[in-house]
Amino acid sequence: MGTDVRGFDDRWSDRDWGPQVAPRLRQAWLQGLSFNTAAPDRIRIRLLDHLDLAPYLLARRDLPAAVVDAAVDHPDRRVRARLTEVPASLGLSAGQWSRLVLGEAGGARRHLFLEAAALSGRGLTPQAYETLAADPFGPVREELARMPTLPLPLRLTLLADPVPRVRAAACEAAWRDLDDGTRARLAADPAPAVRTAVTLARHEEAPLTAEFFEAAGRDRHLVGSHRLDQDLALRLCADPDPWLRRILAGNPYLGPDLVDVLAADPDDDVRLAVSVRPELTEERRAAVPVDIDPRTMRRTVGWVEALHEDEEAMRRLAASGHLLLRSSVARARRLPPDVVERLARDEDRVVRLFLAERCDDAPADMLLEVWQWWNGSYSTPDRPYGHPNFPRRDLLRHADDPHPRLRQLALDDPDSTPDLVELFGADEDAEVRLRAATDPRLAPDSVVRLLDDPDSGVRAMAARHPRVPVPVLVALLGDEETAAAAARNPVLPVAVMERMTVTGS
Repeated sequence: MGTDVRGFDDRWSDRDWGPQVAPRLRQAWLQGLSFNTAAPDRIRIRLLDHLDLAPYLLARRDLPAAVVDAAVDHPDRRVRARLTEVPASLGLSAGQWSRLVLGEAGGARRHLFLEAAALSGRGLTPQAYETLAADPFGPVREELARMPTLPLPLRLTLLADPVPRVRAAACEAAWRDLDDGTRARLAADPAPAVRTAVTLARHEEAPLTAEFFEAAGRDRHLVGSHRLDQDLALRLCADPDPWLRRILAGNPYLGPDLVDVLAADPDDDVRLAVSVRPELTEERRAAVPVDIDPRTMRRTVGWVEALHEDEEAMRRLAASGHLLLRSSVARARRLPPDVVERLARDEDRVVRLFLAERCDDAPADMLLEVWQWWNGSYSTPDRPYGHPNFPRRDLLRHADDPHPRLRQLALDDPDSTPDLVELFGADEDAEVRLRAATDPRLAPDSVVRLLDDPDSGVRAMAARHPRVPVPVLVALLGDEETAAAAARNPVLPVAVMERMTVTGS
């Protein structure tokens, strides 16, 4: 049987757990506590006061709401700023974003936080919109005017803002909702910025000219998103800047003649951008000469993602000969069975990987195949192993498999035994030993043995095992080399955590 070390008793009394210990040792404790899944909320909240630890703590995806709220209201703006960064920002609600933005008294800081809030797409509370629409700092109102989630009445109010850039931002965002009289008034605005915004807003009915493009400083953002007149588009097709031509190749307003010109561009990336245009037939797409390196990073093709709910479109695109289109289909959360079957047999393993990471319908046999060469990424750390369809039974058949990824799965079988855990704890492969070190059935003696394992990852995992004997755990916490891993041990007494995080003497 293991030793229960959760309670605080005399075995913990021989060491000082307070702030008087060596700085490096205390830093290791605090860093480990930042990742301790058993630490109470009050401990985690206290850790926010240690500014160098905030990045570790706030990067956790399982952060309780109470800790997030404490970070939102934290007196140090550096802690609050960490919340605006991924991944912490992904979990913020509209209310938390509103408190975070409004909690910044200075205009420039509030503007930065509002930019992050706008990027998140979560929106703000009605009261926050009202307050920010009256903010004395112009850039804040300008950013607010661009937010798609801003209620229309407030956007219309900002059309009369005294700052031209605010009026311009509101004009572009609200144009489709404006009556003819308001549009005419904005077109006659004395400020060039507002009149420019009107020109941009009217691009579908009055394409942008070369003269306007040059006057706008050859802004690349205009090249890919606005209708251009024929003369400007032709000039850009021959522009010496290949990056500009790549952007142009994705412009949805280009005519077939210019698409043909760019399909023969000398730059590989320009042709690649042409090859994923939505209007191309499969035959025309295949005729564009592209060379896709299967090892390079792939981004989801936007228009394919927009069709993820369309089963017929997914069926058609999954049969495409274009690798990027199939990859983008594989990232759909739900797919028809026949599409899943096709993609699960795709010759490109990254297509199969995306299916394993993103699609809830990914089949068990494919997940098992992907698991042999992929064990998770930063964005989806639990896939494929944590996928709901990943095999959980009949895994003992892998106990003698030569592939360590498959062999370790035997411990997940409900009929696996403590003896198998012990056997895997002495396996020749470090990854199998690491898996054994996570198993709560591992005997205390084996846990202690793995503390001297040649693999650093195995040693660290053993230090976190709940069956580490108390004297050994105390010794690990006293060593700067092992203290951080030991402080992640879930059976560390709360009283020790309290003492580790106390400030002062």
